[in-house]
Amino acid sequence: MRLVSVDQLRENVGIAIDALRVSKMRSALTILGVVIGVATVMTMASIVQGVRDQILDTINIAGPSTFYVMKLFSTTLVDPQMLPKYIRVRPDLTQGDAQRIAELPQVQYASLWTQVLGRLEYAGTRSQATSVFGADDRFPEIQGGELLQGRWFTKSELRSGKAVVVLDDAQSRRLFGRERAIGKTMNVGGRPMEVIGIYTPPLNAFAPPGQETGAIVPFLFAWHAYRIDKLNGLFIPVKPQPGVTARDAEDAVRVALRESRHLRPAEKDNFDLVSQDQLLNTVMSITDIFFLVMIALASVALMVGGIGVMAIMMVSVTARTREIGVRKALGATRRDILLQFLIEAATLTGIGGVLGVLFGVLAGRVVTGLLNVKADFPYEYTAIAVAVSVAIGLVFGVVPARRAARMDPIEALRHE
Repeated sequence: MRLVSVDQLRENVGIAIDALRVSKMRSALTILGVVIGVATVMTMASIVQGVRDQILDTINIAGPSTFYVMKLFSTTLVDPQMLPKYIRVRPDLTQGDAQRIAELPQVQYASLWTQVLGRLEYAGTRSQATSVFGADDRFPEIQGGELLQGRWFTKSELRSGKAVVVLDDAQSRRLFGRERAIGKTMNVGGRPMEVIGIYTPPLNAFAPPGQETGAIVPFLFAWHAYRIDKLNGLFIPVKPQPGVTARDAEDAVRVALRESRHLRPAEKDNFDLVSQDQLLNTVMSITDIFFLVMIALASVALMVGGIGVMAIMMVSVTARTREIGVRKALGATRRDILLQFLIEAATLTGIGGVLGVLFGVLAGRVVTGLLNVKADFPYEYTAIAVAVSVAIGLVFGVVPARRAARMDPIEALRHE
């Protein structure tokens, strides 16, 4: 098959653009369907890419070898009031479990933490329900972030469970305004506490709006002051020693917990070890499903746009019958006519693809900004989106292009 020359391609693109200028409104409405489909894909690509990058950053903060001990790790929600037997027989995590793990030579750090939801209040100003962590002074080592003002807990405060709190910077500004928060007494989950530090967390892909890290308190204070969900609200972060792999540390922790819980060799673990890879795979699977649903919705919009392109091109062929007859009379072959209308259809959807990319990236930046997610420009999705939009023009432009190419030049010249 004879290849298309650059001059011939340029000429046909020019003809296509001139044809689009003649019927601006009709062309704009046709392009709109393609723009909507591509913009949807690009918006979702920006959001998914930003969330995934942020997840990787969150994992890198704690280190890829850090893992968690939980009573149960499941992607399927269970009703705390109607737990199945295999969950009810599992013992709760205890300080003794954390101490046993921390003493292992393969482990650098392990401690029992908790997470509850509570409102923060100062001088009549209240926050929405936010995450309150019961932890220790090693919190930023696992969760990331940094201390902006004040200090972390002392050993005596941790041992006694003193009512002191390290407050999130955003919450501090929301509750205290320009007033200095350090040294003030505020309510955390309905309990009066002294603010000793201001903490700024890293961007957290796992925290939905309203459930960011609002405050960190000593674990023992949280244990005695709040009602704790011992199934989902207790966990032990474990950080291996430098040079020790996560697998080796997990094996050591598994052996230690099985021994302390007197499990026989044939009995299954009555606890779960959750690695960063498991958390990553769980979140990635969720984002993949989310992205596939959006792709399906965008495909419908692209299909509608493609049908619109076919309809417009059919109308265009009919309206330009005499022009086709003249071109054929001057020596244009069927192939030349076919190529002209295919390129015109591809140009139509290609313009829609470019506009869709621009609108999609802009919408993606707005949404990721609202979600406090940093998103890089999705170059690979941009190329794919434009290529798909052009391909749609070629596919849906075949029928009208073939109709134009098969016209009899004598009959076409007689057309009024």
